[in-house]
Amino acid sequence: MSQALTKYNALYQSIQSRRRRPATHKGLDLIASHTAMKLRHRRVTLAMLRREAHAIDALAKDLRTHSDAALDEHVRELRELFVRGRQNREVERRAFAAVREVARRVTGEEAYIVQLMGALALYHNRIVEMVTGEGKTLTGSIVAPLLAWRHRHLHIFTVNDYLAARDADSRRPIYRRCLCDVGAITQEMDESQRFGVYAMSIIYGTPKQITADYLRDQIRLGTLNSAWAGRRMILGASAEYSPHAATGPMIPGLRAALVDEADAVLIDEGVVPLIIARSRREDEMAQVYKDAQQIADKLDENADFRLFPVDKRVELTRRGQHRCASMFAGLSEPIWRAPRRAQELVRQALVARHCYKRGHQYEIVDGRVVIVDEYTGRFLPDRSWEHGLHQQVEAKEGLDVTADRETLARISFQRFFRMYPVLCGMTGTAADAAIEMEKVYQRPVTVIPTNRPVIRRAMPARVFAGQRAKWDAVLESIVNIHHQGRPILVGTRSIEASILVAERLTARGIPHRVLNATFDKEEAEIVSMAGKHATITVATNMAGRGTDIKLDREAHEAGGLHVILTEMHTAKRVDRQFIGRAGRQGDPGSSQVFISLDDELARLYAPRAFRSLERIAAGKDELFGPLARASARLMRAAQKRAETRARRNRAEVLRQDDWIEKHLPGM
Repeated sequence: MSQALTKYNALYQSIQSRRRRPATHKGLDLIASHTAMKLRHRRVTLAMLRREAHAIDALAKDLRTHSDAALDEHVRELRELFVRGRQNREVERRAFAAVREVARRVTGEEAYIVQLMGALALYHNRIVEMVTGEGKTLTGSIVAPLLAWRHRHLHIFTVNDYLAARDADSRRPIYRRCLCDVGAITQEMDESQRFGVYAMSIIYGTPKQITADYLRDQIRLGTLNSAWAGRRMILGASAEYSPHAATGPMIPGLRAALVDEADAVLIDEGVVPLIIARSRREDEMAQVYKDAQQIADKLDENADFRLFPVDKRVELTRRGQHRCASMFAGLSEPIWRAPRRAQELVRQALVARHCYKRGHQYEIVDGRVVIVDEYTGRFLPDRSWEHGLHQQVEAKEGLDVTADRETLARISFQRFFRMYPVLCGMTGTAADAAIEMEKVYQRPVTVIPTNRPVIRRAMPARVFAGQRAKWDAVLESIVNIHHQGRPILVGTRSIEASILVAERLTARGIPHRVLNATFDKEEAEIVSMAGKHATITVATNMAGRGTDIKLDREAHEAGGLHVILTEMHTAKRVDRQFIGRAGRQGDPGSSQVFISLDDELARLYAPRAFRSLERIAAGKDELFGPLARASARLMRAAQKRAETRARRNRAEVLRQDDWIEKHLPGM
């Protein structure tokens, strides 16, 4: 195929993807679409998956007698059938069996029946729940070649660059033998390298990287609405396009996607739009943001403004408005003469001051404000908050205020992934988000049983009246478990909390390792050591996804990994992921949750109830009996309230996407 024809095909596929805009259904349309989805997937049941998995297992055993050359020829024939669209159920069975045998010969890993069931569910466009340690990586690598054969290009999404590069390298021998080339998109790649990777059959990458490249393609294509109209662009004969337009689109269409940690990518990150922007004039607003912070510092909560921390919103009282007006009069910039805009700047300054805290929502790295993902605990170095909020945080911290940015293109992850005609994913906590997966993405959830029974022991939650008593108890629990020779994983919600635990352990002379966004370069080493006996690892949610903590013999005999959760997250799925690090593949393990009546979850989502409990528990450090059980139930109720609010926020993002698509189609 000529280079021009290849570029033309990529252009055609890109424009087809652009046209694929799934509508957000409401009312009777929502009921009808949900019913149609259920009917489409009614055949794919656990019983059917198990039946097919056993049939594939029998075929794979027959292939063991084949020589390497015979197996390679068999794979080549199957691939040809898929490429020509001549696959049927029998051909699909043979293909699964062949790829399984390839994986066994190349890596020594033989897929269990439950892993084959998971791979089959993925092939049938479903979201799969497989608990930690059940081999999701092998499951994905069995189905990936089949999807690549069938759809030419497969995008596999991971939660960070490290996992994308790791999985691409570790799975490459399997894919090569299945006649698929593979590459990984990482942040440090330049545009020419990205073009080469996107031309491959299987592409690993993060949602941020691939979505950003898609947006750059949309900017490159402009208002182009047909491949035929863009033929001059492909030939490089038109100067009306960008300097790189003659190369054609970077991504040759959105065809098939397999999402690892699907709930994190499709649900948790769905509320944050990804924006391509350019800087406006430097220092145009820098002094204005600094002045806004100085005004905000002089205002008193309740008297001058009311704070709504859950919504991250501030309202000025009448007194606050009058005080602000008097302070605006002493400022020279013209913007302070526009009352509405001036008050909005002050409100943003108050939000930055009271709702965004260092070590929680962000951290300062090399003199820059870097956002911390609350669900994964990882840095988001290339992201910034919208509408001047990022600049307000910089001004609050006394840093150089970066230039305000002008939006060129915008898309949410929800909108982006709904453009894939083939979408599947796997995670350890899909069932908790099943309703939203069905409603937003039209994908049902299948819960795959474990290969071995989970014997992890969940110890009763301990409830404390205040933070000091809770952290003292956490420390004593760590010491006691450590003396048993068991490895310990201590989970914290924030970087600040992980540093606090680390300082207390250091003061007691107890050796430990810390895993948070500031130590992300040591992640692989820390995770590899976390399952060794008598090892203590203090980690944010970074250790909750994409990590597999394997026990050594001494740790297994001592009782396995013990997980301590020092605070409940706003999403139950995040807690389940973290606790799931223990008890993998039938290993022993245990977990325990520590709760304080003044935890952030309680303060934000059930303040009145917990203030009442605090009055009842006055003078006590730890709560027992009915009071402790009532507190634990209230905390779970607060968690449900937080999850409900998060779902509403994601629904609002979808409505914004629909509005943008209707009124601003170029965005």
